[in-house]
Amino acid sequence: MRIQKVSDYHAMSVMGADIIYNAVAKAMKQGKPFNLGLATGNTMIELYQILADRFNADKIDLAKLQTWNLDEYASDEHNAVAHDHPLSYWKYMHENLFFKFDATRNFTEGQAHFPNPADPAKFDSDLAAAGGLDLQLLGIGFNGHIAFNEPVKESEIAVDAYGKLPTRVLPLTKETIDQNTKITANGDSSLVPRFAATTGMKPILASKQELLLACFAEQQAPLTRMLGNRRPTPELPASYLLVHSDFTLIYTADTINLDAVL
Repeated sequence: MRIQKVSDYHAMSVMGADIIYNAVAKAMKQGKPFNLGLATGNTMIELYQILADRFNADKIDLAKLQTWNLDEYASDEHNAVAHDHPLSYWKYMHENLFFKFDATRNFTEGQAHFPNPADPAKFDSDLAAAGGLDLQLLGIGFNGHIAFNEPVKESEIAVDAYGKLPTRVLPLTKETIDQNTKITANGDSSLVPRFAATTGMKPILASKQELLLACFAEQQAPLTRMLGNRRPTPELPASYLLVHSDFTLIYTADTINLDAVL
């Protein structure tokens, strides 16, 4: 585990982008495929701009890059929201990253994958067939969730079983709906869908490399619990990253203070 304290959001974005760029560019220059797990939200916006600018400036051929998004909102248990929905993650990724690639980067629509609530198991089988994730970019929810894998009491699910959960459709908790209303929906709860297809803990944790970024003051509490307890628990999903062989946490010192647990 590597923990990097940086000064602010910009420094976090640069460091995170450097890690992803170096891994992807190395594979592309060697003609190797690369499976990159992507996250959404305000945390990632500057990072994606930096990544696009660097890939374009260095003329990196992205033909062998495949991206795998953690989530997509769903209008019900079987149907994803439309691509033009204000909170669609398809929309977010295209506006913040994919549309920023020059056409000469050779990144096509078929290289971007999102979990489909109509057939969530296909996401896992397609990812496995592609060789699994090489690097997974993550944020952390204010309750410690990663993707939309929400906390569950240990009395309800075994620690090992939670870590093996597949990609699936879930109803969103009130806490997550309220959080996303505040952060991404400008206070309009009606815009936030009540379901999401989310990448399971199993494919996330199987990634060769994990990168977690944190920059909100509200993330101090789950990170403090995670680093203080130092053991995986379904009651704090991000805690499973602690036992990963290649896990990096980058957090911003101007908003988060972890000195007490480091």
